[in-house]
Amino acid sequence: MPKVRGATMSDVAREVGVTAKTVSRVVNGDGPVAEETRARVLEAMARLGFRPNLLARNMRVGARDSTVGLVIPDMGNPFFGTLAGGFETAVRSRGLTLIVGSSNETSELERSLISTFLARRVTALLVVPSADSEHRSLRAERAAGLPVVFLDRPAAGITADCVVSANREGARAGVAHLIAHGHRRIAFIGDSPKLYTRRERFQGYRDTLAEAGIPFDRALVEIGHDHEAAAAAVGRVLCGKVLATAVFAANNFAATGAVLGLARLGRRDVALVGFDDLPLAEVLDPPLTVVAQDPAEIGRAAAGLLMSRLDGDRSKARTVVVPTRLIARGSGELPAP
Repeated sequence: MPKVRGATMSDVAREVGVTAKTVSRVVNGDGPVAEETRARVLEAMARLGFRPNLLARNMRVGARDSTVGLVIPDMGNPFFGTLAGGFETAVRSRGLTLIVGSSNETSELERSLISTFLARRVTALLVVPSADSEHRSLRAERAAGLPVVFLDRPAAGITADCVVSANREGARAGVAHLIAHGHRRIAFIGDSPKLYTRRERFQGYRDTLAEAGIPFDRALVEIGHDHEAAAAAVGRVLCGKVLATAVFAANNFAATGAVLGLARLGRRDVALVGFDDLPLAEVLDPPLTVVAQDPAEIGRAAAGLLMSRLDGDRSKARTVVVPTRLIARGSGELPAP
């Protein structure tokens, strides 16, 4: 099938009977054009379906694009979708457009996406770092004035604006809630220890056990990066010599997997608190108790930092911590046997 050629600036000029330079002045707003001529050019552009290549223009004149690049680890995680939505809503009034790429939790793909965004001269850059990424290469961009904000996890090798949840405090609240209902054998199911969020939540777990005088037991700690891994982990901590009476699931995938694992085992006597809320958590049986994050607020806070930098704020890098809240629904209130 032959390739359909889009209308060009020369096509518009020929249609109106002016030079391509005149059309260029209308498109780029960089020279005098009579109002009547401008109107005819704009009408011809609409009629012919001409779309100016703003990226090419920006690269030619050294200008920034009107886009913001966002790198996230996983397109399938609703947490990051809500985060992106919160940011996008907050910056829409500034005429900025969000473009998103997924690193698949790998530093190589993250670097590639960052390079792509920088090559198209984005107005700003947002990054949710992968577990083993490093960001020294962005020092020059930051020094040149590019706003860079890290989300959910701080940067490595660079001091930059950052927005995170109150991970340690949220974990403390969730584990303390289980202890208050009589549990002393509380399992921890979380992500890879390389992740900042997992380390913070695990530390909150350990601190709360220590404050309650409960010995730490390594046998109660499991990794559950996805639903199936978390479901299998639940089976391990409820069997044999471990015999947990409660589970603290330290991310949304771990919580979903924990619910799945308990259902497969037919266990309704094990208390469960998840970190991060889940869709339909209220209709589970029992309804799921969670430490809820506010990903939309993380996005809005990032937008606030970014717009402040675009408006000329050159103060030191700031870290914004977004609070979490415990939502008791039933699963976390089951008493210890």
